[in-house]
Amino acid sequence: MSRGGSREVEQRLLRLLHGRDTRTRLREIHGHFLRHSLHHSNQLLAHFVSICTSLNKMPYANRVFGQSANPNILLFNSMIKGYSLCGPFHESITMFCNMKRRAIWPDEFTFAPLLKACANLRDLYLGFKVYKEVIVLGFERFGSIRVGALELYVNCERLGEAKRVFDEMSHRDVIVWNLMIRGFCSSGDVETGLSLFRRMGERSVISWNTMISCLAQSRRDEDALGLFREMWDQGYEPDEATVVSILPVCARIGEVDIGKWVHTYVESSGLYRDFVSVGNALVDFYSKCGELERALEVFKDMPQKNVVSLNSMILGLAFNGKGELGVELFEEMTGHYGLSPNDSTFIGVLACCVHAGLLQRGRGFFASMVMDHHIQPKLEHYGCMIDLLGRSGCVKEAYELMQTMPMKPNAALWGALLSACRTNGDKELAENAVKELINLEPWNSGNYVLLSNIYAERGNWRGVEEVRILMKENCADKIVGQSMIG
Repeated sequence: MSRGGSREVEQRLLRLLHGRDTRTRLREIHGHFLRHSLHHSNQLLAHFVSICTSLNKMPYANRVFGQSANPNILLFNSMIKGYSLCGPFHESITMFCNMKRRAIWPDEFTFAPLLKACANLRDLYLGFKVYKEVIVLGFERFGSIRVGALELYVNCERLGEAKRVFDEMSHRDVIVWNLMIRGFCSSGDVETGLSLFRRMGERSVISWNTMISCLAQSRRDEDALGLFREMWDQGYEPDEATVVSILPVCARIGEVDIGKWVHTYVESSGLYRDFVSVGNALVDFYSKCGELERALEVFKDMPQKNVVSLNSMILGLAFNGKGELGVELFEEMTGHYGLSPNDSTFIGVLACCVHAGLLQRGRGFFASMVMDHHIQPKLEHYGCMIDLLGRSGCVKEAYELMQTMPMKPNAALWGALLSACRTNGDKELAENAVKELINLEPWNSGNYVLLSNIYAERGNWRGVEEVRILMKENCADKIVGQSMIG
């Protein structure tokens, strides 16, 4: 093919790469490369790698990269950037080392993605090594490299160094501000994050989402809701991340009307159709607000469902008194929905058994979790089983299960056992449970009162006096309205 003809084909393939149908025509375009012997064109391959990055197809990009006999800096930079965004992040470093072995000098576009890879790996030492090369080559003044260094410090929780880089920046775009806000919010310093947010001249939806999410996770629900209203009033359109953050807030503080408004918004905006996480959040919201019928409607209408969808619905059924329906939904999971349960699924179905009093089913699910699904029980699973056994009158079996747990039972488990002991009149086991509670919560005066009352009922006045002394030694104040019997 003539040089002019080859250039014309290259231009046509570049247009194809950036066309609307690239996602579905990637292999076809690659075939054109091979057919016209253009798979050695570093410019074309660099564009191809960029498209693979946008589609999260780095294994394919790597295969195409391997067909280049003499990759140049442009192609290496595309691969380094691709791995820094899609992972595996350490492959960015491997690609950089490969580049240096070929005696190809890095340029200012090489280091920003390398620093991003180190940030994603949360590897400060590796980041320092990369930044040392930045300084040697004199690239430290480039804005993109400063952003990379800032992200490295933020991800590695070195906020002092991050602030120093931030303060030295002459130009701070919205990405830089968002990084700093995320850093302080992630470290638990909500006030500094909020202060930075208020200082921003220009915000993005990501800025609002970061701050709303931070306030929500800190249980500052009224502040999160106020910021959500402010976001809307200033003309920013909530996206999937906004919705997933604000719906749990609405559920916690009982703002049902706002949650329903969000539901209307996500249906009109297409978010409900495009993001399964939005449907999941709605199911969870309605379930927690006690509107089970609405939760079921949303669940049935969801265009896509994943394991989180099933988990949310099963748990919603459990806590709204429909445990039998939750068990039925669980049994449809692998067949009708083609999904495998995870540890959260078993928490949900065991909770269904607790609320419906399905002892034998609960025993079966607990055993199946380990034997069939190879999921090791966590504290929450044991908690459900102990609650189920206790409510079913199997107090000694519940106690024996607690003794075999690989982790130490917490106060909630001992409290559940104590409640079952009192219901079933097992005073001896109740005494053991209260003693364990006192060891775990020496500050809780209610536990001392319970133990004292158990001793008093049995006429053990010496025990009552010992509890009184122990309570005084541990500085546990008595709860108003309760009294020590003696």
